[in-house]
Amino acid sequence: MSDQTPIQAEVVIVGAGPCGLFQVFELGLLGIKAHLVDSLKSPGGQCTELYPEKPIYDIPALPVCGAQELVDRLMQQIKPFGAEWHLGEEVTGLQRQADGRRFTVTTSGGTVFDAGAVIIAGGVGSFQPRRLVAPGAEALEGRQIHYRVRDAQQYHGQHLLILGGGDSALDWALDFTGKAASVTLVHRRAEFRAAPSSVARMRELESAGQLAFHEGLVDGLEIEGDVLKGARIKKPDGSSVTIACDQAFAFYGLHPKLGPIAEWGLELEKKALKVDTEKFQTNEPGIFAVGDINTYPGKKKLILSGFHEAALAAFGVQGWLYPEKKQFLQYTTTSPAMQKRLGVAG
Repeated sequence: MSDQTPIQAEVVIVGAGPCGLFQVFELGLLGIKAHLVDSLKSPGGQCTELYPEKPIYDIPALPVCGAQELVDRLMQQIKPFGAEWHLGEEVTGLQRQADGRRFTVTTSGGTVFDAGAVIIAGGVGSFQPRRLVAPGAEALEGRQIHYRVRDAQQYHGQHLLILGGGDSALDWALDFTGKAASVTLVHRRAEFRAAPSSVARMRELESAGQLAFHEGLVDGLEIEGDVLKGARIKKPDGSSVTIACDQAFAFYGLHPKLGPIAEWGLELEKKALKVDTEKFQTNEPGIFAVGDINTYPGKKKLILSGFHEAALAAFGVQGWLYPEKKQFLQYTTTSPAMQKRLGVAG
């Protein structure tokens, strides 16, 4: 425990991904100010850290939106509400206080909060990409071996090797085709975890000779000096093929860890926090969970779903913090109070 004076907070939001950011907005509309804590050093969660340029197509009113663009738009949207940021800190402790109504929240940076409510928006928890395991791979990370795409244009005109069978691998294989000198996709089996439409398009490009696909696993790297020249792929029949490449992208998914969240006495189901669907509260009154970290019957891990959860959780938090206050639904188009909070009142 830190010796510093606790920060008085109406709400502490654990996690600053898209759902955590939108939670600030929904709370702000109700006049509730939030503090955000995230172990990453910048807002955005997976969107910023793993696939900032990946296109997203299912955000309402935005036919297509880059992942980082979505984060930037959310940051602009929540600006009127003056959220306070505590980045590069992991929440390490969460305890209910003696009065039963407030919580002591502590972080790895020594920050202590005296919070009225807590909303966990931690995505899949603390995460790291699953790395390419091969001799010499670690030394090439960030130069020629990558686990995310930050600036896609710099790889145009190069020979690219893409490893994996999920949405990220297929999305980038399709995106780079026609822009890179060559694109080779490698997956350990012929079946994919990606959207069927993406798989169908990949097969079309493969048939047209615009993209190459190999079933197999990386068996070693071809390195000259400190420069990656290619990768050896071991196929299911035991044979091997060497793929020349300038850059390799490994999209093997995330290695999620709940970390301290698993020790807070909250009810879990398959490493996710069980919540109700009225206010997305956990089994502990005053502690809520939104986004990929929660589970309930019919749960769909979509950003869209997380936004809906954040809206209802905000009302749940308001009811918890101010039980004597009558709740009623207001609309941003007609509510003078909400328009004043948004800074758009005439």
